[in-house]
Amino acid sequence: MDPNTKLLQKQGEPMSNPEKYRRLVGKLNYLTVTRPDISFAVSVVSQFLNSTCEDHWNVGSPSDRRSTSGYCVSIGGNLISWKSKKQCVVARSSAEAKYRVMTLATCELVWLKQLLKDLQFRDVT
Repeated sequence: MDPNTKLLQKQGEPMSNPEKYRRLVGKLNYLTVTRPDISFAVSVVSQFLNSTCEDHWNVGSPSDRRSTSGYCVSIGGNLISWKSKKQCVVARSSAEAKYRVMTLATCELVWLKQLLKDLQFRDVT
């Protein structure tokens, strides 16, 4: 999904079967537990569950070819940070896209480590 796409309530023709849209959004919402990279898109499309239109069903831009990266950071089994973002460049391979997200996650981990150290959190090495 293109993050610059603007969706509005009652935009376009109403869907003939809005239940199909609701079921799909529900399934995607369930997937966000293990796939944080789709959280942004799911949060956008879930805003239109009450007034579903064809434009909401057809949203997205499969031609931009940019990967969406995401990561979660947990301490002691508790989620403390997460991010989902479309990459700013087109990766030449899936390995390159994964290296880009690992770089972002590593920067976040270094920052969190320093934050915990500054807060005098014990057992931070």
